[in-house]
Amino acid sequence: MEINAERLKANLLELAKIGYNEQDRGMYRIGFTDADMQGRQWLQDKAKSAGLETYMDGAANVFFGRGARDKPVVLMGSHIDTVPAGGIFDGALGVMAALEVIQTIQQQQPNIDTPIWGVATAEEEGRFGGMLGSQAMSGCLNPDWLLSAHDADGVYLKDAMAAQGLDAMQALDAAWRPEQLKAFLELHIEQGPVLFQQDLQIGVVDGISGVFKWIVHLKGKADHAGTAPMDMRSDAFMGLADFAHEIDRIIAENGTDKTRITVGKVELKPGHPHTVPGEAVFTIVGRDMDEGVMKELANACRKTLSAIARKHRLMFEYEQVSWLEPKHCSGELTNLIEAQVKHRGYSYTRMPSGAGHDTQFMTEVTDAGLIFIPSVNGVSHAPDEWSHWHDVEAGANVLLDTIVAICGVDRDQKTAGNMLKKPK
Repeated sequence: MEINAERLKANLLELAKIGYNEQDRGMYRIGFTDADMQGRQWLQDKAKSAGLETYMDGAANVFFGRGARDKPVVLMGSHIDTVPAGGIFDGALGVMAALEVIQTIQQQQPNIDTPIWGVATAEEEGRFGGMLGSQAMSGCLNPDWLLSAHDADGVYLKDAMAAQGLDAMQALDAAWRPEQLKAFLELHIEQGPVLFQQDLQIGVVDGISGVFKWIVHLKGKADHAGTAPMDMRSDAFMGLADFAHEIDRIIAENGTDKTRITVGKVELKPGHPHTVPGEAVFTIVGRDMDEGVMKELANACRKTLSAIARKHRLMFEYEQVSWLEPKHCSGELTNLIEAQVKHRGYSYTRMPSGAGHDTQFMTEVTDAGLIFIPSVNGVSHAPDEWSHWHDVEAGANVLLDTIVAICGVDRDQKTAGNMLKKPK
């Protein structure tokens, strides 16, 4: 079987019209904004027009598929929310590919009796510090987090959901039990340069980096920029600048070649050209494939910031918004994906993912696997994010082949039994 590449392309481009900003040419479907919810409604309408069942759960995950869910489901998908000024493929590729795979199976191999469903998870991009949709599906939520989670601007998750007519507490009812799932698969762009630079078509992902996110406050004293002597200031920005210079050292002493530390959002208060900043509020996001290393990195960041605060006469406070431990994909499912790639003759490599994905939470409840296609020049989370259409087609066909194999149908379209011999 082959997916319909033109249909997949058309669906991706149609979704890209929702939340598009003409000024910077970026996508703005931030979690639980009007554009995000418009995209979810569009997806349900698209699924209905394809003759599929569809529904949205209490976490705002949108499901679509074929087959009664009275036996274990093969589930695939990703997310359709974006970062501000994001690209058209991040997340959306996996959702639209899932829709395309289901339509292809429905048209070309309708006798498959395994229930096959797709999902567009909610708020994967971490506006509120986690991956709400897949956390809800995997049962990794609790009331305290739902009521206390907020974004970097102080907007609470429960309020953002309420503004869209949703009750955050209903996300607690969205968990799937392990016996309800046969497997979970996600197709995603790499969001890094490895596949593109090595001219490889597919990345077979065997693990996903852990991530921690902090919101840091360095508090000093606002003062007049012209009259406050340089050696008498409590300049919060200088504390931030000093920390930025320490990042390379922290990684060299405590990290690995898989470590990433990023200061991605900064606010200076009061934010006036002629005023010494009295407060710096910024995010720190750390990543590594080893949770022990993550803990060492976090401890090193904390000690470094404490020392810098003393040096500049600042007060240091931080809030840990989220801590996502590293996850390994199912070895058996990863091998199955690799077999499909080899059969197609695609060039590939096994690789870890430095970015977080829904797959890491789905490993909690089922065999989960992740497939990458190249990002041109490694760019993502930006308007110039791009993947070639021939790579999109290749990735979707690998996803199709793997789904069919999981359903127990061999390449001659004969029933061959469950290809995942060992249940979760």
